[in-house]
Amino acid sequence: MSQSSVLVETGDGIAVLTLNRPEARNALDLAMRRDLEVALTALETDASVRALVVGGAGGHFCAGGDVKFMQASRLTAADGQARVEALNRVILRLARFRTPTIAMVDGAAVGAGMNLALACDLIVASDRARLGEVFATIGLIPDGGGTYFLARRVGLGRAKELCFTADIVDGAEAARIGLVNRVVPAAELRSETMTLARRIAAGPPRALATAKVLLDRGAHLDLETCLGWEAVSQGLMLETADHREGLTAFFEKRAPRFTGG
Repeated sequence: MSQSSVLVETGDGIAVLTLNRPEARNALDLAMRRDLEVALTALETDASVRALVVGGAGGHFCAGGDVKFMQASRLTAADGQARVEALNRVILRLARFRTPTIAMVDGAAVGAGMNLALACDLIVASDRARLGEVFATIGLIPDGGGTYFLARRVGLGRAKELCFTADIVDGAEAARIGLVNRVVPAAELRSETMTLARRIAAGPPRALATAKVLLDRGAHLDLETCLGWEAVSQGLMLETADHREGLTAFFEKRAPRFTGG
């Protein structure tokens, strides 16, 4: 499947979604926002997809909003709100995607591009990645979920510092502060990311999807409520074919073959 600015590959239980405006460092123009929403909607209904990888073409993840368009256009408040709401639909689709998601970040991931990565469950960055909430440099506030995701990754104080200063951090610093999960050499970024994706895709789909929902909800719930949801969910998991397969594989000393049953 391909869109004008988004490419999608599927196979072996993994979907790879590639932002494809390399001439603009994959800046998020309005067409790309629409194409991303269409692609994510289609993938969401594809039961064969057990892990989703999001990356960018041309050595960059995403340079954020299309600043050339901003410069050439005098956007009204209503225009600006509509453009952000188009991005919001993408962020919600990605953050609530039913399977685990991985951002594969090379080069620039700044502004809304960084927040697109933060909307994924995991971030694998190359050693030449550059990440930053650069909105303040052009008199804007973080959008694309930046005010939601960033503090949950790095803590409120660090998030405020990154937003107020618009500092750009490299991969090593991003890993040190917990902004990304791991950093790998640029030449190995795709292979390392796909290895992780294959490992996740081989896991029990229902259990991983449920764990993802509980972890996301847990940030907003009290302990008693979390414990209650765990009890209900674990009861359901105990009845699955994947649970039986996991037990059988454990005692047979072999790798389990999870099917989602």
